[in-house]
Amino acid sequence: MKHLLSLFCFFVILNLTAQESTASKQVSSFTIDAPQLKSTKKIWVYLPKNYATSTKKYPVIYMHDAQNLFDAKTSYVGEWNVDETLDSINAQVIVIGIEHGGDKRIDELTPYPNPKYGGGKADDYIDFIVKTLKPKVDATYRTKTNAHNTCIMGSSLGGLVSFYAALKYPEVFGKVGCLSPSFWFGRKEMNELMAKTENFKTKVYFLCGDNEGDADVIPDMENVEHWVNTKRCECKKLNKKVIVKGGQHNEKLWRQSFKKAYLWLF
Repeated sequence: MKHLLSLFCFFVILNLTAQESTASKQVSSFTIDAPQLKSTKKIWVYLPKNYATSTKKYPVIYMHDAQNLFDAKTSYVGEWNVDETLDSINAQVIVIGIEHGGDKRIDELTPYPNPKYGGGKADDYIDFIVKTLKPKVDATYRTKTNAHNTCIMGSSLGGLVSFYAALKYPEVFGKVGCLSPSFWFGRKEMNELMAKTENFKTKVYFLCGDNEGDADVIPDMENVEHWVNTKRCECKKLNKKVIVKGGQHNEKLWRQSFKKAYLWLF
């Protein structure tokens, strides 16, 4: 009985510990109206360690699925450790994490509807970022506002919508982190959009694993990368492709890859 009681207490403590916030003191949040989405959005903000004692301006990364970026308490699948990773290298960057809309996530992060999964309202989501959120961020924090210093990054559908955002607003997003992008979602329409795009100068970091459970993830990503290469000389080194051996479609892959993606992009 004593053994069972001890075991019960252990699991209670373990559970309580798991519920504690793991976000660093550099992370805060605010809520903003999102008229384009007819909702409100919780926004997470990571500031560099020296932000409070500095007067300089910083580049900005806009990231999706903020629940999974900074805090194990809000992530049901494991966090990316974005704050700890950036703290460890004294990164000089601001990260703006946008919480996904729960059951609206597929709508927000997909440019085109899929016959099976629906979706296709990414234009509203990206317009919210560009026309509502970014002006608020630039007015509140010391940011470098030009495209060269503005990145958009995400994984899975977040990788898809990040690339789409750069196609739609190349004057806003000069860098893209495209991790395990779900280019299969609206593949035909995306290819048609790329075919109509004249110039593409955005710097792009492509990454996926070779064990993601989707046979098309690598060829789809390589197809988009090939298109990017047709728009400029490869010698300019404006894009990079990484395929991680054994990498799966999960937070572990993206957590382990985030630092290299950030360092290459910036």
